[in-house]
Amino acid sequence: MSSNIDTVIILAAGQGTRMKSATPKVLHEMCGRSLLGHSIAAARGLDPERIVAVVRHERDTVAAHALECDSDIIIADQDEIPGTGRAVWCGLQALPADARGTCLVMAGDVPLLNTETLARLADSRGDAALSVLTTELEDATGYGRIVRDETGAVQAIVEHKDATEAQREIREINTSIYAFDIDFLRSALENVDTNNSQGEMYLTDVLEAAYKQGAGTQAMVLDDNWLVEGCNDLVQLATLRKEMNRRVCEKLMRAGVSIHDPATTVIDVTVTAEPDAHIYPGAILRGNTHVGARALVGPGEYTDATIGADADVRHCVLRGATVEAGERLVPYSVIASERSDDDERKAHESFTFV
Repeated sequence: MSSNIDTVIILAAGQGTRMKSATPKVLHEMCGRSLLGHSIAAARGLDPERIVAVVRHERDTVAAHALECDSDIIIADQDEIPGTGRAVWCGLQALPADARGTCLVMAGDVPLLNTETLARLADSRGDAALSVLTTELEDATGYGRIVRDETGAVQAIVEHKDATEAQREIREINTSIYAFDIDFLRSALENVDTNNSQGEMYLTDVLEAAYKQGAGTQAMVLDDNWLVEGCNDLVQLATLRKEMNRRVCEKLMRAGVSIHDPATTVIDVTVTAEPDAHIYPGAILRGNTHVGARALVGPGEYTDATIGADADVRHCVLRGATVEAGERLVPYSVIASERSDDDERKAHESFTFV
């Protein structure tokens, strides 16, 4: 998808202490990609001039992973000054001085956010200084509220702890996903300080500045709350994984693939399948697996496997293997390609049969 988006800044500097894990939050996996990998894929789908990942916690590990996901990504380091505003400021320092146009800001832990939604957000900015992605919740406790003036324009974002009783009744919340005019963002962040209860540079202060200066503030209200659901702990990760898997299965079924029991089927976002393929309960399809037309698959685990048309590989385990069209494997076969240790991980000719 081509766009007039100059830059996407992905915030991936947080520690994610609520995950209670030694693995940095944005590197936790779901449905074939890390959380950060999903964000990078959504951003790259826009075909922007550049993508910047802002890192800090486990800096080298996160930066290396980001570059594995996209070798063209720019790594920016957040300094010791806390806050999303400061993180974006650090991201801007990695841009050339002549960068202009739209800059999208998104988090690295919102895995269901997709390219289409980001493109719509960018378009919604128009000539305004910024547009913020919002959604409505039945219970908005803990979220920043979108405060609008009498004309409906967004005039401020008020954090829950700072909101009045009347403001806490507002159901429209800030998702912390924005489309900014780069020039305005640069100038506004120069005037954002840390004089608040958290001692942080708030990105929301940029919106308030835009409103007060008459530079224009837009909002795009999203109906599908799942697309902006963040991941803060392993319970949320499991919930998001289940929802993404449901969507992957639904997309394949609407394209003609028979998935007999989506509730017991696990399919990565990188898996492809042709119409009239049959995927049976208990199938786990990982990585770059491809299932040909009319093939019978599952239960079993299939990772980076190529399964030809009309093949029958039920009750099998395949890892990096190719099954030719029409071939039928004995149930409970295990076929795993031996992987070399070089960077390209090329498969050997021989296979190990168990």
